[in-house]
Amino acid sequence: MTRGRAPYRRTTEALADLLDQSEPGTVLPSEPTLAKQFGVSRATLREAMRGFEDRGLIERRQGAGTFVRPKVIDAGLEELVSIEMLAAQIGLEVQMGDLQLVRRDRREEEPGDVEVLEISRVISADNKPVALLVDVISADLISTQEMESNFRGSVLDLLLERGHPELDYSKTDINAVAAEPEVAGRLGVERGDVLLQLEARLFDWEGRLVDRSESYFLPGVFRFHVVRRVGSGLV
Repeated sequence: MTRGRAPYRRTTEALADLLDQSEPGTVLPSEPTLAKQFGVSRATLREAMRGFEDRGLIERRQGAGTFVRPKVIDAGLEELVSIEMLAAQIGLEVQMGDLQLVRRDRREEEPGDVEVLEISRVISADNKPVALLVDVISADLISTQEMESNFRGSVLDLLLERGHPELDYSKTDINAVAAEPEVAGRLGVERGDVLLQLEARLFDWEGRLVDRSESYFLPGVFRFHVVRRVGSGLV
């Protein structure tokens, strides 16, 4: 550990390294032991640990110690960001698996004119399914060939990298739903288990519907929040 760095910064970096090397559920060494190991005061250690606790990475239990919590993707819904980007921000590696592509006729309230491409895939972390994402997009916008050769899991990231169409905003509904048989099977949960569902419609700058999606998340891995301004109270 480099002594020249500020104690708090050194401590947060050392804690981050320790958590990366620890399995969820691991009990961390006592505060005196960690403070001595990191070469800092207990006050500095407590301040650093408070930050990790606020982010949901550790949990202090009275009389039992401090436990490493499973990494949780905690995201605000004010900004549209892919799961892959959110996971990268907390150092959680995710993988795409079980990709299914279906070209079919367009249904009511779906994008496109004639045919759409339905893209469904399971997202895994630590080799365990954590989310099922289903996007429906015009077959004229993304081809099956492009998906098979240049797709890493996020339709949003693919469109942003291409730069067209120019995306503007998304309208999203948030629901708690019971897992239906197909969804439960792909996520490896029991039928009827409660999942967090986001139903979203993505529009371009001209107000055209580009993508309609349904995303299912395991609650223990994902936590979403919304930052709301205080109203004036005027009618």
